[in-house]
Amino acid sequence: MASFPLLAIVVVVYTLFALTAPAWLEAVRFQLPLLSGATLPFRGGDLLLVLGLILLCVEVYRATSSSSGAILNHVLSLVVFVVALIELLVMPHMANITFFLIVLMALSDVVAGFTVTISSSRRDWQRQ
Repeated sequence: MASFPLLAIVVVVYTLFALTAPAWLEAVRFQLPLLSGATLPFRGGDLLLVLGLILLCVEVYRATSSSSGAILNHVLSLVVFVVALIELLVMPHMANITFFLIVLMALSDVVAGFTVTISSSRRDWQRQ
């Protein structure tokens, strides 16, 4: 389970909703009241963005491990990014800013994962 890229969940869920129930992504799910008296509406796609940001933080934390499971996680994260990028480029339902931001999160996961792992393994190797 440690090698499973968590952002795959967001990509798959967004893809399923975009293909089967696109109205869910656009409809306001709830509103957050602010101190100013205004309300902040959260649509379905916004909720997936929030979930993606939380999972991205977890992925960056998991990247500090240099185990073989972490290496597999980085490779699978790259696969998730490539699949999401292809979906963005070729599927009309995915051509929106919300999914574009999810693709950027997947890219950030790949870059951060490899960078953190390389940096930490280099530091471990220099100690020896």
